[in-house]
Amino acid sequence: MRYLLPATLVAAAAIMPGIGAANAKPKRPAPKRADAGVSLHVSRHNVLTGSDLLVRGRVRPGGPHRVKVVVRGPSGGLLTQMTDRRGGFRMHWGLHATGIYELRAYGVHDRRVTGSRSVSRRVTVYRPAAASYYGPGLYGGALACGGTLHPGTLGVAHKTLPCGTKVRLRYRGRSITVPVVDRGPYVAGRDFDLTAATRDRLHFPSTGVVLSSR
Repeated sequence: MRYLLPATLVAAAAIMPGIGAANAKPKRPAPKRADAGVSLHVSRHNVLTGSDLLVRGRVRPGGPHRVKVVVRGPSGGLLTQMTDRRGGFRMHWGLHATGIYELRAYGVHDRRVTGSRSVSRRVTVYRPAAASYYGPGLYGGALACGGTLHPGTLGVAHKTLPCGTKVRLRYRGRSITVPVVDRGPYVAGRDFDLTAATRDRLHFPSTGVVLSSR
């Protein structure tokens, strides 16, 4: 024998699925990521070996974000940090090897911001080097690395650095980048012999101490 449900129960059963759907919470759309911007600044662009370099910047919009700073150079590496509530960050990096470094900050992609990067900053790390100069009386002579020494020849002599190696020299606020063109000096305690043209560009005396990137 079949049992028939009362019409009221049948109607209620038909209505209930609609009631459940009406009470279900709508899904929230994923938050839209904002376009981020990253700034980067360094405390100095010319430093001596062993110096502690301050690196600072900001990620916009503000808030806590993960940021990384890539240091490319002879003793480079990676720095990472969470920004403060305003998006700012401060880091320190010890520069222990001479040479030219390039630093760039990256704002890491997260739920609220897109990935971004800063402009690059360049830092040169120097060491003190004893130097002298040569030229007058030797013009027309052959250079150990090839070519002839002239009054306008820019370069330095060094005992061991490979020929053509670029060396950045700094003296009292003046800087120049020149290649190794010759061998020398052959006076004890001196690291470089500057050609006369290099000496003139730096306003360097006959002997003294320059800052060298090598």
